[in-house]
Amino acid sequence: MVSFVVSIWAASWSQNKRLEDMFKRVEELGRHLDSRMDEMSRRLDGGINEVVRRLDRIEELPQNYDRRITVLEERTSPLTRLR
Repeated sequence: MVSFVVSIWAASWSQNKRLEDMFKRVEELGRHLDSRMDEMSRRLDGGINEVVRRLDRIEELPQNYDRRITVLEERTSPLTRLR
């Protein structure tokens, strides 16, 4: 009878130890996953900001060309030469 109780206790202790190890591993995996998600979020935010900056520069190009064309037109206009 004592050996039966000891074997049940040993089996339950072993099972509990396994469950504790599993829970620790799941928690560790969760922390690792959280850190990876944070890193990915930072990368996406940085990438989005870079895309926005590039789009802003692209939007400025027509304005720059328009200014250049206006200056060239003013320089080459016959009316400005007559003044």
